[in-house]
Amino acid sequence: MIAHALTGLRLLLVVPTAIGFARPDLLPPAWLLGCILLAIASDMLDGVAARRMGTASPSGQLFDHGTDCLYVTAALAAAAYVGLLTPLLPLLVAVAFGQYVLDSHFLHRDKVLRSSFIGRWNGIAYFVPLVILAVARLEVPDTLAQTLFGAAAVLAWILVITTLVSIADRALAGRRTG
Repeated sequence: MIAHALTGLRLLLVVPTAIGFARPDLLPPAWLLGCILLAIASDMLDGVAARRMGTASPSGQLFDHGTDCLYVTAALAAAAYVGLLTPLLPLLVAVAFGQYVLDSHFLHRDKVLRSSFIGRWNGIAYFVPLVILAVARLEVPDTLAQTLFGAAAVLAWILVITTLVSIADRALAGRRTG
């Protein structure tokens, strides 16, 4: 129950976070950063809570990972909408997650999601450009803000590449086991 509540909190943060990126005049920068940090904290704690309380389940795992995907995809898409990141990244995040679910449930006939090493690290890394962009919107010197915006854009392209590698790796792994 606590794990689902933590995941549900992250789900509730999807819209305000996306609005914060797409319409910065509607959400103060500190609140945007707070939403992102709260989402990260809930993501770190929901699985721990489920395991400690003995409530971990395949449906809970799907709820957790699906919420992660929705959260980062919406936030990255909003950042791309205003030109801060490449729009390829949120598109590829959605494709990679879809492949993850379909591969796990249909190709391997597993009830639990089958993670991959690179996919897991990508899932964590998708939050990083969001944090960087939110920090850049705080009252920081213009040169630092521009450096942060540039770093987030470069990181987004690196994540495009690693996401494509993850998609290809999962596709090839499916052929090897199929």
